Amino acid sequence: MKYYLIAGEASGDLHASHLMQALKDKDAEAQFRFFGGDLMSAVGGTRVKHYRELAYMGFIPVLMHLRTIFRNMAICKKDIAEYQPDVLILIDYPGFNLSIAKYIHANTNIPVYYYISPKIWAWKEYRIKNIKRDVDELFSILPFEIDFFEKKHHYPIHYVGNPTADEVAEFKADYRESPEEFCNRLGLENKPIIALLAGSRKQEIKDNLPYMLQAATAVAKEKYQIVVAGAPGIDKSIYDQYLNGKTKLVSGE
Repeated sequence: MKYYLIAGEASGDLHASHLMQALKDKDAEAQFRFFGGDLMSAVGGTRVKHYRELAYMGFIPVLMHLRTIFRNMAICKKDIAEYQPDVLILIDYPGFNLSIAKYIHANTNIPVYYYISPKIWAWKEYRIKNIKRDVDELFSILPFEIDFFEKKHHYPIHYVGNPTADEVAEFKADYRESPEEFCNRLGLENKPIIALLAGSRKQEIKDNLPYMLQAATAVAKEKYQIVVAGAPGIDKSIYDQYLNGKTKLVSGE
């Protein structure tokens, strides 16, 4: 089968890469074409655009890059229509992906599957009408979403487990390093860690990290150390402007 996938951020790249590998295990003839990142490329197939060219959020950044966003949408729509995949798989990233779903539903017969359902229970619930109209199958990673979609909105979905929980369980099963060894290897103090995960996009980091550091510093005092988790594809210099000598940045862990 021919699969077309769209992931617009680092987490989507990770989850999509695992999905692609699972599809390859089931379908020896699987062919992939996608908007995504390095992890998806490592599985195989043809990457049309890197997610770094898509990852804008917040009113001002989106407004400043509207031309680029619309150009990428146009490229994506045209490419899908020309490739004619057996299925289109959208991974999270609803601002972009719901627009693509609308176009594909209206102009082609390609089935639209949505993996990691849009969090409309938290924001823009009115988009349920678009999902009902444009998405053929919806796959959720949060169990409470079943009641939200099926009972409240009468739209059947599939709960497929949580990939982050699976990742943590798999990591812990093979992890043998002690906390002391971990801290020594990374040049950290032998103190309990407050880990800050500010996001995978530059604008998220800019918006979130200063406030997260302020709150964590008030709690940490001398008992804890603060460690910022670096996101894939984000240069160290983006973090450095917010960090002081006591706060450490750890990437690739």
